[in-house]
Amino acid sequence: MTGPALPHWAGTLAVKAAAFITVMCCALAAMLGVLVHVSVTNQTVGQARDLALSRLADATKAYQAGDTLLPGAGVDPPGLPDALRSLAVEGDRGTMVSEHRGHPTMWAAGPADRDRALAVEVDYSQQSRTIAALDRSILWSSGLAIGATLLVGAFAVTRVTRRLHATARVARRISGGDLDARVDDARAKDPTRPQDEVAAVAAALDSMAASLQGKLLSEQRFTADVAHELRTPLTGLHAAAELLPPGRPTELVRDRVAALRTLTEDLLEISRLDTGRERLELDAEELGALASRVVRASGTDTEVVVVRDARVETDRRRLERVLGNLVANAHKHGRGPVSVTVDGPVVVVRDHGDGFPEYLVEHGPQRFRTEGGAKGHGLGLTIAVGQAEVLGARLEFANAVGGGAVARLTLGGG
Repeated sequence: MTGPALPHWAGTLAVKAAAFITVMCCALAAMLGVLVHVSVTNQTVGQARDLALSRLADATKAYQAGDTLLPGAGVDPPGLPDALRSLAVEGDRGTMVSEHRGHPTMWAAGPADRDRALAVEVDYSQQSRTIAALDRSILWSSGLAIGATLLVGAFAVTRVTRRLHATARVARRISGGDLDARVDDARAKDPTRPQDEVAAVAAALDSMAASLQGKLLSEQRFTADVAHELRTPLTGLHAAAELLPPGRPTELVRDRVAALRTLTEDLLEISRLDTGRERLELDAEELGALASRVVRASGTDTEVVVVRDARVETDRRRLERVLGNLVANAHKHGRGPVSVTVDGPVVVVRDHGDGFPEYLVEHGPQRFRTEGGAKGHGLGLTIAVGQAEVLGARLEFANAVGGGAVARLTLGGG
């Protein structure tokens, strides 16, 4: 049985640091307070004890000489603590503080004669008030010291956590695809300032982002250059293939040329998506009619189910591209029946095959990666995700409980 979950802020560095500082301050204040209290109390009690014993010595001399005892001295006086009287009757001398007549009193007692005790009393009120005032001063000063330490500690910790939060935000932006994001920590940029751990992490993150951005840009340029260079000779090759005499070899050549042209066009489309400069051409579209049009154009046996139709503002060409790629992927890598379901602004494409690979469900499609010996270059779903991002839509991949792959496209509005 588990207890209630802690709030999210309970595990933050600032709260942990504040708790640690508070505990340490309280422990230090308690230790110093106890030391001061014990020292002053011992000194105060010692002075009162010495005074009481001194008066007891004078009273003993006067009693033995038969003189009149001074006020505050007497034999078995009322209020004398029983423990101290027993000590004196046994022949020893001692002191004790007790409450007498409504105020604290320091008693000193010694033997008088048979079964009786000679005792003196000294008013201990002033010393008691001094110790109480000291205790209050210790509590107030400890509270002020803890408060001041917490304020200073909170200020210092907040500065550090603010920089850590800024670094975390930049890391999340980078993981989301914004490779231009940088921490630009002031300490990391100024070599004359002392470099702490946060500055080291920020500098490492900025360096990683710059390196990653450079490599990605190089890959994008390489992809675009290769696609552009291949486009011209493939166009000529396609024209030459059309001039070949009919026959099985010609069909094979034309099929491979078409596959190469499709791959080249996909690479060009990905390179355009990578630049992030794609612009939308918005228009109002009925999702049910658009899904039916995509299925007809695919020439596949795909069922279209409209649970709830929706009219959305979208780029028709890009949305058709996304749905077309999802339907084509379902038929190529899954098994029938394949269905396209429209439910408001949500379009779901499902097949009944083996489902998506685990890496794809967890991290999304990856270029040129397929599993299980599947045919294809893995760009169809990558393009679908890229076009969905341009549309401002969310494309999610999952596997159905009963088997099969499920691609869910959620559009804005409906």
